Amino acid sequence: MVKDEYVIVLDFLPYGKSSDRKSEPIAQVIGEKYFNLLEVVIKDNLTVKPGDRLYVGEDKRDQVKYIRGRISYDELTGFAKAELEKVLENIIVKEEKRFVNLFNIAGPITTRLHSLELLPGIGKRHLWQIIQERKKKPFENFKELQERIKMLPEPKKMIIKRVLEELKGQDKRRLIVGSNLI
Repeated sequence: MVKDEYVIVLDFLPYGKSSDRKSEPIAQVIGEKYFNLLEVVIKDNLTVKPGDRLYVGEDKRDQVKYIRGRISYDELTGFAKAELEKVLENIIVKEEKRFVNLFNIAGPITTRLHSLELLPGIGKRHLWQIIQERKKKPFENFKELQERIKMLPEPKKMIIKRVLEELKGQDKRRLIVGSNLI
């Protein structure tokens, strides 16, 4: 299991969930690098808000008392689900080079399926255009990717949609979530 060092807050529940035996402040968060969904307990007398970046690595943590555990998409609060897309977009924009690199290095999964085809909106035609273009010169950013590949849907939106599909368990093949590919 790959662990995130930093997480982004999706929702903060100052008294925990009603189903909890013990009332403690928890935050539902998503990992910045591997997109792990977690619940973390926030240190006493601290509040966090959606969009806050928290350290959950092995060293001393300033705001997080402990990591309660992994959660599934279905366990997210309605508010956390609503924040998720915006938080994903912010991560992808901030780390654009990392996500553009996916288009530069992704390879075949089987003889009939390429990992780029897992991205919504990429069929065989776009796949071959991407492969041909990246041989000439690696893509530098999303804008260049769209300029060089005609009629390509917006790459940022494709990645967000794919991450959401993986988090929801709609496809067991992992291209992005928990992947060391990018």
